[in-house]
Amino acid sequence: MTDAQPTHVLQVATRMFAELGFDGTSAQLIAQAAGMNLEAMVAQVGDKAQLYREVMLLAHRAEREAMQAALDRFAPTAQGLIELADAYFDFYRDHPHVLALWMHRWMGDAIDVEGLEKLYSRPLANVVADTVREMIPGDVDTDYLLWTIVWSVYGFLTGGLQHTSPRARLARVHHPGRGRDDVAAHLRFRAHLHTLIRRMTTPAAFSGEREDASSG
Repeated sequence: MTDAQPTHVLQVATRMFAELGFDGTSAQLIAQAAGMNLEAMVAQVGDKAQLYREVMLLAHRAEREAMQAALDRFAPTAQGLIELADAYFDFYRDHPHVLALWMHRWMGDAIDVEGLEKLYSRPLANVVADTVREMIPGDVDTDYLLWTIVWSVYGFLTGGLQHTSPRARLARVHHPGRGRDDVAAHLRFRAHLHTLIRRMTTPAAFSGEREDASSG
């Protein structure tokens, strides 16, 4: 897909899959939004499932490129893990359509298009886990720590804090990333994420010594 027309169709499909989900988007709807005849579009880019797979592949490549750059800079320290988490947060803040595409899948969208997690998200998660595992204290589950970061980033970018207005929460759910310019909220969330990582990567023995000292 190198010429202008398929690229345009991919852009339209990405926007529509992110907004409406795979199940809520028909091939006819994509063709109309792209200003094309349905038969001509299918001939150029394939059916809806093929188009969806291409959209998800491009989304994965963008995330993998960002995370690989962060992994290449990684130092096995708490600060290194913080910088890795920052890179993850920054990517999803700056790519709300990728966030929305995966959120739809988490909620059961495109159940007939199987295998994308096995192809894309799991291998990348495994690479990150294998990179940081040796620096994680023995009483902390590395996989669950990393997924706690993932869940936190997704939850913050889609829902924010529950004391925000219902309208603001609804806007985030239906338009992920709409609050990505809320600098104060991002700074507060990032500080929380950093504290979480520091606490979870503090060896248990050291934590116990600090608690004993403070209680004595």
